[in-house]
Amino acid sequence: MAEDCIFCRIVAGDIPGRIVAETDHAVAFLDANPLAPGHTLVVPREHYARLDEIPAEEAADLFAAVHELTDSVEGAVDADAVSIGINDGEAAGQEVPHTHVHLVPRFEGDGGGPFHAINPNSEQPSDAELDEIADAIRDA
Repeated sequence: MAEDCIFCRIVAGDIPGRIVAETDHAVAFLDANPLAPGHTLVVPREHYARLDEIPAEEAADLFAAVHELTDSVEGAVDADAVSIGINDGEAAGQEVPHTHVHLVPRFEGDGGGPFHAINPNSEQPSDAELDEIADAIRDA
């Protein structure tokens, strides 16, 4: 547990949180500043700042919880869909340095866009650049 981490403190029960589910390695609670009714965060019990720090077994449990909760969140608020996302690192918009998965209920006409709306002015890479990137990912 990181003493200065708000999510660690919620998991530990030191500060209140509207916990909706718990597993061996994950805890889910409503976001205190929701983007929509039912906006839920799923976090690992242990403090990991970035996704790649989570051991495989704990990551599997985290994503199993996301899988289980998606329908529950959608149904609880009668949403039309759910956007699922992770901001992995400060440059990606991660505000709390404890890995967390957002389950954001979506409604027809809510004005929210797809993930491509994050950077609508991005330059599209050429086929050669895409091939180089694919090779680099495979070789990493």
